[in-house]
Amino acid sequence: MKLSKSLKKLKGDASLRTFFRNKKKESTSIIVYANKNKRSNLLIYDCINQILLKNNILAPKLLSENYSKNYIEIEDFGDQTIFNLLRKSRTNKLIIFKRIIRLLNKLQLIRQRKIKDFKKKNYKIPNYHPKILLEEAKLFSDWYVDQYSVKSKKLIFKKKFIKVVKNLIKKLHYKNVTFVHRDFHVSNLMMVKNKIALIDTQDALIGNKAYDLASLIDDVRFKTSNDIKKKLFNYYLKSQKKINKLHIKNDFEIISVLRNLKIIGIFKRLAVRDKKKKYLKLIPNAWNLIKLRSKNNDKFKNLNDLLGTIKKN
Repeated sequence: MKLSKSLKKLKGDASLRTFFRNKKKESTSIIVYANKNKRSNLLIYDCINQILLKNNILAPKLLSENYSKNYIEIEDFGDQTIFNLLRKSRTNKLIIFKRIIRLLNKLQLIRQRKIKDFKKKNYKIPNYHPKILLEEAKLFSDWYVDQYSVKSKKLIFKKKFIKVVKNLIKKLHYKNVTFVHRDFHVSNLMMVKNKIALIDTQDALIGNKAYDLASLIDDVRFKTSNDIKKKLFNYYLKSQKKINKLHIKNDFEIISVLRNLKIIGIFKRLAVRDKKKKYLKLIPNAWNLIKLRSKNNDKFKNLNDLLGTIKKN
């Protein structure tokens, strides 16, 4: 993409997109550029944002599009992420996290599944099929284990790993029941005029009620105490009057473990394939969260036995 003088490249995320701030005389906007997976990164991204906006959840509005040239222009929410806000020493973390839980409740009330994209074609949010959960978990065995397992044992490990993950997925209760952002953590939440806004929405699916909750509470990027984790989980339970507490706890634990295994695989892939090594330092956080949810937990015995056979870095 040829840069004009009004564009300033912004710090990117782990995706294949590139972001630019477009400075105008009296305002700014964000240019999202994607020449790979542009349907997801541009078209579907705007579809999900439209659905959020229709449900009174703040997300970037589309200002213009040039799909043939691989970019869209969206609202600029500034640079104040919730992640940055929480890092300030005087911030009351629990109050902010409770606000985020209330936002999550609003997300989970969304019933709209269909929308027209800016090409006037229908888009329907897909279900979070068990096969998708399995493929995500396999990122761990495909990328992390390939780096650290003895070669002769790789295939045996992978077969056992798939079997164990399938059994865990079968134990889930809340399947395909609610809107799931899929990356609901404090780096994807912005503070805009004292309102919380959502970004990075293009991967949304209809899935498990515990998924975004686990993304928020067991976030590898932002550490929280076990006390805060318990308080947030209980705060969510109190806000969900008809929920089965044992079922949601079960699903939360399974999804947290599977999600963090996926994250380890993604971070290793980013380092090996894309030469983005800055995420490797977060892998120990993911291991700690896996241990937190799986230790002394009978349903994870087979997984823990299997993970005990590999080197963890």
